[in-house]
Amino acid sequence: MAPIVFCWILTSAALDPIKLEFGARTFVLCDSMYSSQGKLIIAMNQNSQYQHAFALGCWLLFCAAVVYVMVVVGGITRLTQSGLSMVEWDPIMGIIPPIGEAAWLEVFDKYKQSPEYIKINAGMSLEGFKSIFYWEYGHRVLGRVIGLIYFIPLMYFLLRGMVPKQWYARLFGLFVLGGLQGLMGWYMVKSGLVDVPHVSQYRLTAHLGLALIIFGCMLWYAMDFLRGERMARHASSGYMLLTWLAVAVVFLMMLSGGFVAGTKAGFIINTFPTMNGQWIPAGLMTVEPGWRNLFENPVMVQFVHRCMAVIVTAVILVSFYLSTKQRFRTLNSLALLALLVQISLGISALVMRVPVSLGAAHQAGAVALFAAVLYAAHRARKVRN
Repeated sequence: MAPIVFCWILTSAALDPIKLEFGARTFVLCDSMYSSQGKLIIAMNQNSQYQHAFALGCWLLFCAAVVYVMVVVGGITRLTQSGLSMVEWDPIMGIIPPIGEAAWLEVFDKYKQSPEYIKINAGMSLEGFKSIFYWEYGHRVLGRVIGLIYFIPLMYFLLRGMVPKQWYARLFGLFVLGGLQGLMGWYMVKSGLVDVPHVSQYRLTAHLGLALIIFGCMLWYAMDFLRGERMARHASSGYMLLTWLAVAVVFLMMLSGGFVAGTKAGFIINTFPTMNGQWIPAGLMTVEPGWRNLFENPVMVQFVHRCMAVIVTAVILVSFYLSTKQRFRTLNSLALLALLVQISLGISALVMRVPVSLGAAHQAGAVALFAAVLYAAHRARKVRN
């Protein structure tokens, strides 16, 4: 429920239409729509459009909330070393779990042929296998559920004529991205089923990045429907730039977090604020060619992630300062609050060597921060139509 409530808070503050009541019916009116029968008809049409936009916005907001949960479950799947427990990909029948002892033994025998079992989990019991299987299974099923709760309502809205034509490409584009995300997930898992029993950090980060793009688009489109999509002219150019910069650096920081996860960089140098007593640690450039250190050297990967956190903090602090100079309600304080929580979670996860609970909370906090800076950027640019 937490992500749903959070996303709802982000958009509910702007929903303050003028209402006119006639008996049991309520119409949403603009200030100039009340003096004649003709204007009342216009008001009724405006009310219908508002209801359609509200329904579409709530649907997209709910989808974004489920994607939020999906990202967190994906993080838990990784932290519990469960991601390679399912060695086959069946988009249709894969939704049915093993039923009965014989089915479980068959699935377990397939897992026993994988590099992860042979090199890491040799001797694992069937019960132990079930504990990691269910996390990966739940993650995949949730992906299919997202597809259903997106596609079925979309078809309903289209058949009812509730979707403006200029939105067709954007909404179908999101559905295509969801399908590509499923393929990317399997492409990532396949990298850990041969030779080295660890998924590629490049594919892991691509998988995370695509999930964030889907989440960000859903949230932005939801705010377009709920808050309005007409361009505003009430923010200063400097503040507009800082809100977009905040979105960009938070997104990049989360991608660097993907490389931290993929290289297991969070399990080394578990000190703060220095790295084993050094501000610039030894071992930053041990991989050739040099550029690969940014993505494959755990020391460099963690160092970069810390530097990104500093950059994000600076950008959000400056953005918050500029928000106090604006002539409209920016609600940029939500981003500042999310940042403070995220910093606390990140430091705690690091010094405690990333327990599952704190690792998952840190990932959830990152997505919440991403949502908060997106909301601030939307309020700076859009107003109700």
